[in-house]
Amino acid sequence: MSIHCTLAGIGRYAPDKILSNSDLEKLVDTTDEWIVTRTGIRERRIADEGMTTADMAAKASAMAIENAGFTPEDITHILLATLTPDSAVPPGATSLALRLGIKHIAAMDVNAACSGFLYCLDLARAITHMDSDAKVLVTASDTLSHRTNWDDRTTCILFGDASGSAVVTADQGPGKGGRVLDIMLSSDPAWGPMLTVHGGYSGHPYKKGQPIDDEYFIQMQGREVYKHAVRSMTAISLELLARNGYTPDDVDVLVPHQANVRIIEAVGKKIGVPREQVFVNADRYGNTSAASAPLAMSEAYDTGFIKPGHLVLMTTFGGGFTWGSALVRF
Repeated sequence: MSIHCTLAGIGRYAPDKILSNSDLEKLVDTTDEWIVTRTGIRERRIADEGMTTADMAAKASAMAIENAGFTPEDITHILLATLTPDSAVPPGATSLALRLGIKHIAAMDVNAACSGFLYCLDLARAITHMDSDAKVLVTASDTLSHRTNWDDRTTCILFGDASGSAVVTADQGPGKGGRVLDIMLSSDPAWGPMLTVHGGYSGHPYKKGQPIDDEYFIQMQGREVYKHAVRSMTAISLELLARNGYTPDDVDVLVPHQANVRIIEAVGKKIGVPREQVFVNADRYGNTSAASAPLAMSEAYDTGFIKPGHLVLMTTFGGGFTWGSALVRF
């Protein structure tokens, strides 16, 4: 039997600074037409100098907490999905707690790359099932601009910075952010080398004074990632629907990982959700990693794309490879 929980409030944050395709034309050998044709991305948001992952997370979290009708002191757990924390120690979740003024609660990071939000959401579902009084802050935040090689035209066109958040409580029916009906997660480590950020970790350590190299930045075999992303998100979404007695015709809105518009369109078509029911904001934000799914969900809800009563299918895919899907009734 599925364990339900409620998204009591949702929120998002993206930096004000916009990096357009025309801006990228001045940095690397590319054109707006080349980028749009291959990715559908027209601009992305970039954190200002000095703005960190925790800074963005705090802004999205504050919005989610306020929308839930809570205060930071009401939060009992923090789960932060990120691959770009402010530091290895202290963890990003405690850095977020510091910014929110919260003490003496459980706080931890989860790194499942772009699938991180759904991985944290599943953990929050378990926490609220065991403790009906728990109020779990699930936030996804990444500053991928800090790990982007701006000389690599195949990757620098894709990524942006943002944060998305939800406050998860025990099942009380639809909250302001919906009722989570079910979640499925998966991974396949055999394909990990297709999408990496190696440098600075134990497998690729640096010595004092040693300059960083390409392995410090995002490296990706785009065609392989594309194929596996489409295949994996489609398969797990269909399996999740079937497990809960639904078909693609029952889905009112599909909110996929905003990797690029080509992947989004392919996933929607293969699942069988009409294009007009697929939410897309990758053209304006690019791929924001773990923040992608909650950023899209929050914006879709606030703009009326998601309406009360809608059955929403969310699906994500990230490095590892990791992937997952969730059903939310708003």
